[in-house]
Amino acid sequence: MKRVLIITYYWPPAGGPGVQRWLKFVTYFKEYGIEPIVYVPENPHYPLVDEAMLAEVPKNITILKTPIKEPYKLAQLFSKKKTKQMSSGVIPSNKQSSLDKLMLYVRGNYFIPDARVGWVKPSVRYLNDYLSKGSAASENKIDAVITTGPPHSLHFIGLQLQELLGIKWIADFRDPWTTIHYHKSLQLTRASEKKHKQLEYKVLNTADLITVTSPTTKKEFEQITEKPIEVVTNGYEENEAIYPILDKKFSLAHIGSLLSERNPTVLWEVLSSIASENSAFKDDLEITLAGTVSEDVIDSIHSYDLGDTLNNLGYLPHEEALQLQYNAQLLLLIEIDSTETRAIIPGKLFEYMIAHRPIVALGPMASDIEMILNETNSGIFFTYDKKNALKEHIEACYKSFKGNCLEIDSKGIEKYSRRALTKKMAALIEAI
Repeated sequence: MKRVLIITYYWPPAGGPGVQRWLKFVTYFKEYGIEPIVYVPENPHYPLVDEAMLAEVPKNITILKTPIKEPYKLAQLFSKKKTKQMSSGVIPSNKQSSLDKLMLYVRGNYFIPDARVGWVKPSVRYLNDYLSKGSAASENKIDAVITTGPPHSLHFIGLQLQELLGIKWIADFRDPWTTIHYHKSLQLTRASEKKHKQLEYKVLNTADLITVTSPTTKKEFEQITEKPIEVVTNGYEENEAIYPILDKKFSLAHIGSLLSERNPTVLWEVLSSIASENSAFKDDLEITLAGTVSEDVIDSIHSYDLGDTLNNLGYLPHEEALQLQYNAQLLLLIEIDSTETRAIIPGKLFEYMIAHRPIVALGPMASDIEMILNETNSGIFFTYDKKNALKEHIEACYKSFKGNCLEIDSKGIEKYSRRALTKKMAALIEAI
């Protein structure tokens, strides 16, 4: 059985999608001949906390922890709200105050590649001692180290352990690095932008294997490195205990963060237009939002006279969010209308698919989301300029809802189960 050290920042009780990927790999690794050792910060600053996630951590694995100095804790002295938003990825785009700009400038230029870079040196020191020194060194021997980002600073722990110990290193990218949609919002100087590019290049050309979550990210990275790159998407967990209790309302549910740049005004316009033409539609309509939602989104919904239909639930524990997905009439998947987001495949897409409710997705042209929806027949993808087609589709869905026949006949989603994806990741580790 191969032993691998997994270095991750997000771990229970962290909430949100960032924790799910490696928590589930770790849960199933032993079934496929991999013994995981997990290394996480002892005192992290998680913007979202879900204590229920602690129950999902396997009992029979080794978890190593060391303290981390979190600059976000210092930033809270200036503004707790803005600090929480920034660490959650909520970066104001249109209404940046002087404090917003200052915090972004400091974050972007003084903490490269990210605010957790100060954890790299103490982690390398601790892990080097753990793996190579003392009487327990042979017992702690590993066959490979895996780093997962963001935060991408964690990749430099893997890089330095590779140099010091000569072990194989896999760099896992849950999101792109310099092409991520918010990268341009960080108030970067030319020197800082250049340094980001240099660090990205170094990681991509030093790791023994690179894993990514989307085909587009693979294509982008192939322009930078000749190292092997494998696509291992996120996935869904089979939930035998969850049964759908379909909403009585014509509910359109979005689960997860809905930030200002992701505000789908074309959708609100379409819903408002249908409601103005059909009073019964407005009576039946319910817009359900669960997760971090920006004030811009809320204001936009009200501006289209849809405030009475809004059910804004805030962040929900994971199990409650899953139940919400099973109950919804339609599931909304919203991505920013930008070429920089073509590579983003939100983890909730796969959880949506296992709920077997129709998905309505909005995003940029050539998005990887569209490919998966078409492949699995799980929903319909629209670009932002297809307003008429979007309206026709929602009207058709509403007609099916009124006829009690709003369903989806998805297919081939099994390869996106967490177990199937763990088997694929385990095979890559074995082959390295």
